[in-house]
Amino acid sequence: MLDIKFVRSNLDAVKAAMARRGAKIDLDGFTALDARRRELLAEVEALKGERNAASGEVARLKRSGGDASGIIGRMGEVGERIKALDEELRVVDEEVSAFVLTIPNIPHATTPDGRDENDNPVLRHHGEKPAFDGKPLEHWEIGARLGALDFDRAAKLAGSRFAVLTGPLAKLERALISLMLDLHTVEHGYLEVLPPFIANSASLTGTGQLPKFAAELFKLEGWDYYLIPTAEVPLTNLHRGEILREQDLPIAYTAYTPCFRSEAGSYGKDAKGLIRQHQFDKIELVRFVKPESSYDELEKLTGHAEEVLRRLGLHYRVIALCAGDLGFGSAKTYDLEVWMPGQDKYREISSCSNFEAFQARRADIRFKPAGSNKNFPVHTLNGSGLAVGRTLAAILENYADAEGNVTVPGALRPYMGRLERIEVKK
Repeated sequence: MLDIKFVRSNLDAVKAAMARRGAKIDLDGFTALDARRRELLAEVEALKGERNAASGEVARLKRSGGDASGIIGRMGEVGERIKALDEELRVVDEEVSAFVLTIPNIPHATTPDGRDENDNPVLRHHGEKPAFDGKPLEHWEIGARLGALDFDRAAKLAGSRFAVLTGPLAKLERALISLMLDLHTVEHGYLEVLPPFIANSASLTGTGQLPKFAAELFKLEGWDYYLIPTAEVPLTNLHRGEILREQDLPIAYTAYTPCFRSEAGSYGKDAKGLIRQHQFDKIELVRFVKPESSYDELEKLTGHAEEVLRRLGLHYRVIALCAGDLGFGSAKTYDLEVWMPGQDKYREISSCSNFEAFQARRADIRFKPAGSNKNFPVHTLNGSGLAVGRTLAAILENYADAEGNVTVPGALRPYMGRLERIEVKK
């Protein structure tokens, strides 16, 4: 969340930032609510001051044998008024805090202007689009020909937007997970974590999914538990409520987890294939860093995600999200979009973001700089390194021949028992 003191003192700047985002935030309502809070505080403090002064006067009158009954009666009324004001102040404070949780992050100055995904500039491309004889197959067609991707049985087990992988594709998914984890831990210096796949509401509030995006989550009935939408949630909340040591920064974690999303509002969108599933595998990258280095760290994290695509020989591009397309908590985001020849389009496969202090304030994650007596919020960053199902789909579409036989990328062969080719069942 934003620093409430900053919001109070820089209301015009916050309004301008929300306008860049196209976010409809009732900041005038916040101003009125905050003004009422100040009025209540002033009245409470004045009454408490009167009560303190009266206590001294009562003591003086009692010592001198005077009559203090009038003052005592008045102080009874003052005490009741203070009690009522304190309760109203508590309610107003809760409303102010709840409102601040709904304000999205302020876009960084280098985040481009724009209204939606159509305004996202392409920064660079890597590699070349593969050439095909004839129209390339889409990944669900390839999976069906291989007899290893089954949506019908998944629907019988759970419903729509689920998949069953079998045989070589199940092994390919596992190989991708192993490749990504090995790359990020051995070469990129991340500490591997295997967290719970369920999180409580405090964790989801800390990373910004709650309260705004409750409809996109799967909640366990009767529990304060949710299936995690991304490993960003447990990894970031590992340090919730902690003060980190400056010498330990940056801290870098990676994790494999399944992820669960309701896909609320996406009816009919990407209904076929592995692109938009209720359950999918992902490798997450999370970094806790010093504020002054967080944008250098964003470039580093993005490069770590890109390296997976380079190792797999997949053509991709990097785009910068414009202010109107930013995620709720992000100040700046790069998306990696992999080329999907069967669909003849680029598809997002990783989103790498700098949240600055937004999540750290919500989750109360701070550090103490050397020589300082004050604690400050860290900056948090995260990105997919990568979305595994989408990576598998990209491999199928980029490496399949006209019949649906798939060449296994060289980087994956050590994890596939040196298998070089997945062949269509005859």
